[in-house]
Amino acid sequence: MNQVIMAKVGKKGAIYLPKRVIKSLNISEGDTVFMRIEGNKLVLEFVPDPLSLALRVRKWAKTSVEEFERESEEEQNELYGS
Repeated sequence: MNQVIMAKVGKKGAIYLPKRVIKSLNISEGDTVFMRIEGNKLVLEFVPDPLSLALRVRKWAKTSVEEFERESEEEQNELYGS
């Protein structure tokens, strides 16, 4: 999606994203943003925290606590021996 959207710089350098940008990129309050400067451009990459991401995406697998613990113990035994 390539779109050109204008916004103004406010007090103390604040830039507020339009609602349609927030919706389009599925940005939530508290998400992390990486910023980099490329020439005279500011590039933003939004990275949601893992918990927020897990809660927002469609679920594709199911596991029980017991199954998770068993698999975790197996992985630990492989890595560290017992």
